[in-house]
Amino acid sequence: MSEGLKTRIKRRLKRATLRWGSFRRLTPISRFYGYDRGLPLDRIYIERFLERHRDDIRGRVLEVKNDAYARRFGSNVSRVDVLDIDAANPHATIVADLNAADALPVGCFDCILLTQTLQYVFDLQSALVALKRALAPGGVLLVSVPGLTRTPLGETDGKTFLCFTLTGVRRLFSDFFAPEDLSICCYGNVLAATAFLHGLASNEMTEAELLHEDPEFPVIICARAIALH
Repeated sequence: MSEGLKTRIKRRLKRATLRWGSFRRLTPISRFYGYDRGLPLDRIYIERFLERHRDDIRGRVLEVKNDAYARRFGSNVSRVDVLDIDAANPHATIVADLNAADALPVGCFDCILLTQTLQYVFDLQSALVALKRALAPGGVLLVSVPGLTRTPLGETDGKTFLCFTLTGVRRLFSDFFAPEDLSICCYGNVLAATAFLHGLASNEMTEAELLHEDPEFPVIICARAIALH
């Protein structure tokens, strides 16, 4: 037997030791982001980010679709407005489309919570103009966007236009906020990303597996930006 053949056999045997288990399939384990199995993985990361910046969620706050995060993580919140493009939302106090630069009132909000929203906005430049203008002096914009995620088709609540990279988020926000007023971070790793794509829930992973951070495999990317007018 030639040395070359021996080498190829060894490589094949080495590959054969990998056990895919439940992941060796062409369809995800769940198509519901993990909601049918527990708390989705991305929500753990979003909540960790908001907890980290709890002191920013104060005064008059704007949140999308409902006020759950503002009420849960806010400190000294005086008023919460709810933004939605859908006028049928009974919680909405502001009905507007972030694709328009004049979508929001100017200089009103001490904090804007924009979690998992920008992927539904096609005109990101107009959205950032509207968001920055809506902040009061010293106001803080807290944003989360998807990194590695599925892109479902036929959604009833809108269409997913985008997924994001760390470099892309940094470049986008740097056009509107000075470097010293902007911080960007990401959450996730290759195992968490694989689990999230399959629709596993956070309770199916250990804390160490969830919280290990590898910026090459971001499940969630977050930005904190301060409007210093």
